Amino acid sequence: MKNKLTRNWGLKIASFLSAAVLWLVVTNINDPISTYRVTDVPVTIKNANLITERGQVYEVLDGTDMIDVVTISAPRSIIDSLDKSNIVAVADVNDLTSVDTVAIKLSTNKYSDKLDSIRGNIDSVRLSIEEKRDRSLPVKSITTGEVREGYVVGKVTTDQNLIRISGPQSIISQVSKAQAEVDISGFSNDISTDSEVRLYDENGKEIIAENIEKSISKVRVSVEILERKVLPLTCEVTGTPGDGFQFTGEVTFSKGSVMVAGKSKLLENVEAVVIPAGVLDVTDASEDVTVLVDITQYLPDGVALVEDNFVGRVNATAKIEAERERAVRIPVERIRFDGLPEGYRAVITEPANECSVTFKGLFAVLNEVTAEEVTAVVDLETWMADEDMEEFTEGSYWMPVNASVEGRNLEQTGVTEVRVHIISE
Repeated sequence: MKNKLTRNWGLKIASFLSAAVLWLVVTNINDPISTYRVTDVPVTIKNANLITERGQVYEVLDGTDMIDVVTISAPRSIIDSLDKSNIVAVADVNDLTSVDTVAIKLSTNKYSDKLDSIRGNIDSVRLSIEEKRDRSLPVKSITTGEVREGYVVGKVTTDQNLIRISGPQSIISQVSKAQAEVDISGFSNDISTDSEVRLYDENGKEIIAENIEKSISKVRVSVEILERKVLPLTCEVTGTPGDGFQFTGEVTFSKGSVMVAGKSKLLENVEAVVIPAGVLDVTDASEDVTVLVDITQYLPDGVALVEDNFVGRVNATAKIEAERERAVRIPVERIRFDGLPEGYRAVITEPANECSVTFKGLFAVLNEVTAEEVTAVVDLETWMADEDMEEFTEGSYWMPVNASVEGRNLEQTGVTEVRVHIISE
């Protein structure tokens, strides 16, 4: 029996090897080794708190937390049961090197022990690690675009005016301002909207970094839209100029009108900016009077100036002129008698045709007066009182003529007399 077992060793070994090779061939034919490639596999960074707990922040460089291609070799039966969700890529900060890289460990969450190999086109995550910096900034609200024609932007306010940011010192130090923008194009009514808070450097370039933390991401911005209106200036002049001078009634302004803005309903009832009495006083003046006026104090509540480089100060000038005199010839038949007793008749005998009445006033007014505008009166009752006459008697007397021009600031000067013959009928 022993001879039978030990006989033909060479043949037995050859048979065994042939059987093994045959098994491998059969196995590879039925379940061959295959390759599986997966793209864009994210890397989970583990124990990142080890960095943040030291008061530092990190940033992944060059997108190394994403593996472009992962290649898996395994029997086809294993490959066919895997997909992208089964691939696990982890970079543990415990393995951080002195050059701030962390090795990537690749595996699968099933059949990991049956893989021939698994590898990525990169094998480590590169980090930039910096000291963390905190900073507070005011939130500035701005508008972009243009409102409807005839309207302007009023107050722009936010419900929060301060933001706290934190992140890498190199980035935080670049931040110059934080602002929220609102597009007002075509609006004619107030706006209230949530607007994202954006960060900018000193050159106005937006700073975008995922590792910047903001205490707020949005603020509510309220934009007041006001109607525009051009208003003239008016002024009430007080006082009386000195003897021989008159206020012409004309007030000039260094700026004749101003642009204001306010709510439409409010502006409907505002027609001018009125400088009240007492501001421009011409008492005893013998030349033009000019005062500097801040018109903002005379604007109605809710109405504001909206002109660039104009703060509301204007010069108001009251025009003062010396009085002139002019004689106007009045036909005697236009002279009226007041207070003539019943039963008497009055006839002017001198002058025969016209009498001359002298007025004083402004040249422009005097120059326009005609005889037809002059009201000339002989007041017989006043004349009798001045002459101490108690009874009216016939005779020829010199009597004064009182003249005036309705609607014109003129004053009669001197005495104009006519000879009147009183006749009893």
